[in-house]
Amino acid sequence: MRALVFLLVFANLLFYAFSAGYFGSPGSDDARRLAQQVHPERLRIVSRGEAPAAAEESKPLAADPALSGGDKPAVLGCLLWEGLGEAEAGKLGEWLASKFPEFRVERLGAGEAAARQWWVYIPPLSNKAESERKAGQLRTLGINDYFIVNDGAQRFAISLGIFSAESRAEERLAELKAKGVRSARVGERPGRETSLGLRLRGPQAQQPALLAALGEGGRSMPQNCP
Repeated sequence: MRALVFLLVFANLLFYAFSAGYFGSPGSDDARRLAQQVHPERLRIVSRGEAPAAAEESKPLAADPALSGGDKPAVLGCLLWEGLGEAEAGKLGEWLASKFPEFRVERLGAGEAAARQWWVYIPPLSNKAESERKAGQLRTLGINDYFIVNDGAQRFAISLGIFSAESRAEERLAELKAKGVRSARVGERPGRETSLGLRLRGPQAQQPALLAALGEGGRSMPQNCP
């Protein structure tokens, strides 16, 4: 009886050792790995020896030239003419459009221009030759921002600036007197009820060339937009 019990216990131990692999297992290592795989049909090969392509989201954004060292956007400036007559505004607008097309000219109606204006001016001279001679004297004093009035009641007067505040006109007159101009004066701009305005917007870097061309042509000089 004891021998039978011993044989049964020994047989169980042998079966346990065999099933646990203590006596080795059939097949190769690859076979065991295959047996241990979970859903091998779901595996997908994404590359063969080369690095996978970077995800689209990881690509660096193109640099904004306005924020990097590239070309920067042009700085825009604004110039304003006020108190212009109909003919003067038309001629000046056409000249600006033809000579400086990169600037945008906007015409202002009488209600949009200043309601009351003061100008610094030299009173009307006897004829065009006299006004041009006086303009030549201004240039010798280093004054180029003037305009010879060619029509209306103030024909052959020389405008040296138009202002929306009388105090600014007085300051301009003091500057001119300091440079040697004796015949200039300040007065309220005549004909304001029919006056027009022009607003000019464009590259600020080109404003000096525009102002120089205006002075050389004896055209009305603007002021900076408020």
